[in-house]
Amino acid sequence: MTATEIDVTDKPFWETTSLADMTAEQWESLCDGCGKCCLLKLEDEDTLELAYTNVACRQLDLGTCQCKNYAKRSLLVPDCVTMTAANITEFGWMPKTCAYRRLAEGKTLAWWHPLISGDPETVHTAGMSVRGRSISERVAGDLEDHITDWPEEDIP
Repeated sequence: MTATEIDVTDKPFWETTSLADMTAEQWESLCDGCGKCCLLKLEDEDTLELAYTNVACRQLDLGTCQCKNYAKRSLLVPDCVTMTAANITEFGWMPKTCAYRRLAEGKTLAWWHPLISGDPETVHTAGMSVRGRSISERVAGDLEDHITDWPEEDIP
């Protein structure tokens, strides 16, 4: 190998494999476990402006930031979306911190992502998850009372 060639075997899969070519296991491992995609959002009918809330889907475990029934989530919550490489660009509402969005935009994974840090707790200790910052839709009341901007925090 010459000095200008790069050995792709030394790079992690998310740097060498397109989203469309990832295995199901690779795809699922990209989820950082932040739970931000499970927060309810409001859309202004006139302006189509999106407002994030701190109200989480009833299926989100607020302690672990994991779906309580991931395999059946679409049956239990009919408007729960399933992201794929083909539709990721349709979800402009995904937080800027989302690994799927970041990779689709040509960015790298954040330092706190479990695939980088090696620790699934890093997303929480870095303050990038909904843990301790959200409530369940079962107790929230009016969503308008829970509008927040922190799910959109950006990272370099």
